[in-house]
Amino acid sequence: MSGAERVLDRIAALLAKAERTEHAAEAETYLAKAQALATQASVDLAVARARTARREAREQPTQRTITIGERAKRANKHLVTLFVTVGHCNGLQVDVAHNSTYVIAYGMPSDLDLSSALFGSLATQMTASANAWLAVGQWRDDTYISREGWRKPHTSQTARAAFYRGFIERIGRRLTEARDEVMAAAQAEVVEVAQDIAESGTTTGALVLRAKEAEVRSFYRSASSARGSWGGYSGNVTRHGGAASRAGRQAAANARLSSPRGIGQKGPGLAG
Repeated sequence: MSGAERVLDRIAALLAKAERTEHAAEAETYLAKAQALATQASVDLAVARARTARREAREQPTQRTITIGERAKRANKHLVTLFVTVGHCNGLQVDVAHNSTYVIAYGMPSDLDLSSALFGSLATQMTASANAWLAVGQWRDDTYISREGWRKPHTSQTARAAFYRGFIERIGRRLTEARDEVMAAAQAEVVEVAQDIAESGTTTGALVLRAKEAEVRSFYRSASSARGSWGGYSGNVTRHGGAASRAGRQAAANARLSSPRGIGQKGPGLAG
């Protein structure tokens, strides 16, 4: 079993624990551990690559197409935003199709695997929790602030959009916090690397990881044919989405992730 496969197995175990627990605090802890593990794996592989180009652990940047959804589905832009959020926390560069039906992710194979696993679980959780909250019907008495600054009553469509935006915002903070904790630890740990990486012969794990991410960016510039930038969500719901936004953020904070079947497999509506 390769190192990347072992990491995926450990993340699968964390997701399984999150699925079984009845305690929101424990579920949040498991998600943080999963992201921390993904970041630490990225650090470890980057250090191995820096030591010697002949090591088996050395990876080369690559690209992968991930299908988000069918054409004209309203949820596509939210799912793309979720993937971009997860991907950026794990060192990926991402191009988005003009119709938001797929993305092209650029990065190291292990980072692509880990990001796809986290995204698959979170996308399932976000959709399921939104469906459950909308079914209760609280959005019928709720309002939101439009881009023009008007307070408007929610429809089921705008309530879902507000829920998704709140969920993704909170998930982004959680993943960033988990990543920053590992990066801080890596910054303090001095490791030996090859002379062609650092003239002194030593550098920190965090510095090596940044060098790896710079290599990914260089690969992205040479491989990507994207023109312009993705506009993201363009609907009328702002961050002030009322109870729907709060419910989305709370669902992301609790984050009882779905089963780890998405690890290395295709989930519903998601294809690699």
